[in-house]
Amino acid sequence: MSSSWGKSFHLSIYGESHGAGIGVVIDGVPAGLPLDLEQVAVFMRRRAPGQNRASTARKEADQPEILSGFHNGYTTGTPLGALIRNADTHSSDYSELAATARPGHADYTGFVRYGGFGDVRGGGHFSGRLTAPLCFAGAVAIQLLARSGILIGAHAARIAGIADTAFEPVALDPQTLLYPASQPFPTLDEQAGAQMLAAIESARMVQDSVGGVVECAVLGLPAGIGSPMFDGLENVIASLVFGIPAVKGIEFGAGFAAAELRGSQNNDPFCIKDGQICTTSNYAGGILGGISSGMPVLLRVAFKPTPSIAQPQQTVDFRQGCEKTLSIHGRHDPCVVVRAVPVVEAAVAIAVVDAILSQAPALLESQ
Repeated sequence: MSSSWGKSFHLSIYGESHGAGIGVVIDGVPAGLPLDLEQVAVFMRRRAPGQNRASTARKEADQPEILSGFHNGYTTGTPLGALIRNADTHSSDYSELAATARPGHADYTGFVRYGGFGDVRGGGHFSGRLTAPLCFAGAVAIQLLARSGILIGAHAARIAGIADTAFEPVALDPQTLLYPASQPFPTLDEQAGAQMLAAIESARMVQDSVGGVVECAVLGLPAGIGSPMFDGLENVIASLVFGIPAVKGIEFGAGFAAAELRGSQNNDPFCIKDGQICTTSNYAGGILGGISSGMPVLLRVAFKPTPSIAQPQQTVDFRQGCEKTLSIHGRHDPCVVVRAVPVVEAAVAIAVVDAILSQAPALLESQ
């Protein structure tokens, strides 16, 4: 099934944007995890809509109702199920879109794939709204990893061409890693964040949108996690990250910039520091041959501009077979990057947990 993912930490996401609710069932959560629901709520609020002008005006509490797998403050080891009810739906905004292909959206491809039976309201199952249950699963994974000293953080690295301070690839510390999550706008440089907000507002005022890049890092992951070829750590992370709507690219370490380097520049020299094997640089992004090296795992994820814009756009009516002009109304993010920061963290956390449980489950045993 396309909406299920994972081997040892298996999740299945269900629901539509304007249905009664959305949710996730997670199979493989170890028993005995003291799940802090307040931390879960704090994490979910970072993704929730309607918090500022950089996001949609839709108001959703995104309060997960845990239906199974949790009792007396601890996970039970059975499937952990959570439901997030939809409240602020304006389905009438989509009444004219049942046969109209919104440029940049999956309306036409979804119509062809499911024979016209899909729920088009709010994008249905294709909507970014489905990242809410992904964030719940990520919040669980983050708490599971933290018990073993494995930390994950991200920030808005670039929006509308405006760059934030990059994560230090070798000596990244936990305080810097987690700092953006504590800020109203998820950047390391407050001035860069203000400039990004201004660029987003400028696009919104002319009924347009902007895209950007989220940078994410993992600290504390020991060497040896992952496999070569088709089960590499990069493969596992990328497969889940590409499930986030609007993602168009991912790179690890130097990424595409490595293509412009020589081997003498791109190779990370090994050394011994404080009795541990490490590298003096980290162009590899903490992964060699699909296996973690013990250095910070570093990746960047590219997001396209929000396709829902109010400017007139050329499109077609795919039922009538005719061309038409479309102006999209409703409530949409002028930039998805801001709310996507915790979503990327969630996806990376889930992928890392699945890789560890598939290979070295003792690493995540109760501390």
